[in-house]
Amino acid sequence: MSLAESGLPGRRWKFGPIWLVAPTLAFLAVFFLFPMLRLLSLSIQETGGAQLTLAHYAHLGDNPVYWRILAITFRISILTALFSVLLGYPVARWIAGFPEDRRGKVLFLVLLPFWTSYLVKTFAWMIMLGNRGVFNSLFLGIGLTETPLPLMYNEFGVLVGMVHAMTPLAILTMLPVMSGIDQRLTQAADSLGAGRAQGFWMIYFPLSMPGVAAAGLLTFITSLGFFIVPAYLGGRGQTMLAQVIITQVQELVNWAFAAVLAAMMVATALIAIWIYDQFFGLSTLTAGSSGGVGRKRSAMLRRIGTGLLELMGRILGPLDRLGGQAERSPVLTRVYVWALLLFLIAPMVVVLPLAFTSASSLAFPPPGYSLRWFEQYLNSPIWVSATIRSFGVAFATAFCATVLGGFAALALARSGSRWNRLIFGLMLAPMIVPRIVIAVGLFYLMAQIGLVATNTGLVIGHTLLAIPYTFIAIGAVLKGYDWRLNQAAATLGAGQATILWRITLPLLRGGIISAALFAFVTSFDDLTIALFVSGGLKSTLPKQMWDDMYLQLNPTLAAVSVVVLTIVTLILFVAQRLTRK
Repeated sequence: MSLAESGLPGRRWKFGPIWLVAPTLAFLAVFFLFPMLRLLSLSIQETGGAQLTLAHYAHLGDNPVYWRILAITFRISILTALFSVLLGYPVARWIAGFPEDRRGKVLFLVLLPFWTSYLVKTFAWMIMLGNRGVFNSLFLGIGLTETPLPLMYNEFGVLVGMVHAMTPLAILTMLPVMSGIDQRLTQAADSLGAGRAQGFWMIYFPLSMPGVAAAGLLTFITSLGFFIVPAYLGGRGQTMLAQVIITQVQELVNWAFAAVLAAMMVATALIAIWIYDQFFGLSTLTAGSSGGVGRKRSAMLRRIGTGLLELMGRILGPLDRLGGQAERSPVLTRVYVWALLLFLIAPMVVVLPLAFTSASSLAFPPPGYSLRWFEQYLNSPIWVSATIRSFGVAFATAFCATVLGGFAALALARSGSRWNRLIFGLMLAPMIVPRIVIAVGLFYLMAQIGLVATNTGLVIGHTLLAIPYTFIAIGAVLKGYDWRLNQAAATLGAGQATILWRITLPLLRGGIISAALFAFVTSFDDLTIALFVSGGLKSTLPKQMWDDMYLQLNPTLAAVSVVVLTIVTLILFVAQRLTRK
């Protein structure tokens, strides 16, 4: 209920609280919607002219190479989403069973790999999967194999790296839905004679389906834009669409065809989102209630979904005895959960000792220990400059994204406007649209207005990526905010600016700081925007790591990875403490 609806005295904003979202909408319109529309328009324009044409799409249709790349991209993205959800589901269910005060401690082990840079994780997997890597050295040492196994530069290596990167996202997406399921429902089914496995498949699993589908949707869409993992862990047969887009822009300068490929990627993402919305509603992406969503589904979709779930329950019903044994043996569940958590944090564990190696090349375990690589990092003007720039851009991004996302969350929390649903979708759009498409669109715009190779361009691009996270984080805190405090202050004559500054912001301080920290990490670890916008003279830390990894894997990269891991860990620890308070 807004202040005007409450009938309480006090000043109110002239245009109501919805006007608070205006700066954010303007920012998104200029740096998100406009670049996307301009980029997509290039796909139907003649090169160097303004006439409309479908020749660029015809070129796509006539070249079987690009269709194979599209097929590879879809296959790897679907497999990544499938394995991420399957592997993450038991972990999310296990964490959901913890009391809320203990859940955060275990969740930290999921958040750490989630926010760790893709470059750091990929670098670690290259060390573990290489011919002289950790696994092959172990297999050869125990006599399991006589020659190194091909664990890298193939689809297996790509799937390992991508599933490792996407499983935390799947867990974090499923967890809020599972946490809201009333455990007494399955207990009631058990008391009425239903087996444990049957009760799970017929009751718990259908109720968790919005979270499962949301996890599948987000991991699939995110996987569409992957280029770091396939570039380093895959071979030619695992070239993905994002890699081709980068080549078209940076090497061939073929903007029109890059726009065609970007349009294909966006169309795929929109189709996936539309299918998800028909079944569950987009509000469940932010742990919103899915209640009432069933009314939006068509009768056919309801019948199909119900029929599939009933069929699954009947097929898996005979596994009741096995399921009951698993339920009564939490040791098996704990072994699996901790094994998966070890899989998630393994890259960080492997990188740490390599940063202190005394050898001139990467070998695990290190023959000796030394600080020489940290000294080399700190004495390098290139690395130090990139680190300072990353910190400066990340601090500016944290401020801008928190202000824009926070005011947008506040506006939607206090507004009953009919535009709320549209605004809500627009706020989440930069998180849903593949980053590579956003980066290419921004690069095309900033090249024309002179912001390429500038810190301002980097801050704008990173703010665009961080706004959805700050919007969700502050919006979640606002759900528990007592608005009667504002109304009481209004009755005493306080204006809206005074209420905002003296009451609302202090009470939301923990959530705001947490949102700012997440925005900082988003900027500090980003490579996609930096790859296009930073330029050669304005390199960030991830961009410098990308360039060095292309030349040669060396212990300096391990030292830089440890620096990045330390920063991310400290920020997540502080954010977790603030959120708990």
